[in-house]
Amino acid sequence: MRDKTTKQYTNDDITVVWKPGLCIHSAICWKGLNAVFNPDKWPWIMMDGATSELIAAQVDKCPSGALSWFRNDAEQEHPDTATETIVELQPNGPLLVRGDIAIRDGKGGVEHRRGVTALCRCGGSGNKPYCDGNHTKIGFKG
Repeated sequence: MRDKTTKQYTNDDITVVWKPGLCIHSAICWKGLNAVFNPDKWPWIMMDGATSELIAAQVDKCPSGALSWFRNDAEQEHPDTATETIVELQPNGPLLVRGDIAIRDGKGGVEHRRGVTALCRCGGSGNKPYCDGNHTKIGFKG
């Protein structure tokens, strides 16, 4: 089972939240802003590597929702308002669901998600219903 411990990295303005269990290892974060997101260093997220605006913009590109951010000023934190939900098919990859959703498990439990959620389409994920990037390893086409 993958580590699902949520980790937070902060500077004066924002906090970046990383949920490793949701990461599909697209590498968009570190290829786009390696001064902040560097998997070859520890900690791998260095909040002093760029401005808060650049960090937030890069985090917003995360296709799985494993990375998110919020302003440290409590009044500026994400509002609790609904957004439009969009389902986007990724070629040879997951379904990306953008917006507010609720996922009900087989036992009736519900997990509420906001932002981007990557759902497995290939059947090979070890973290179902979420994508874990195994579609690449198994050569999924679809």
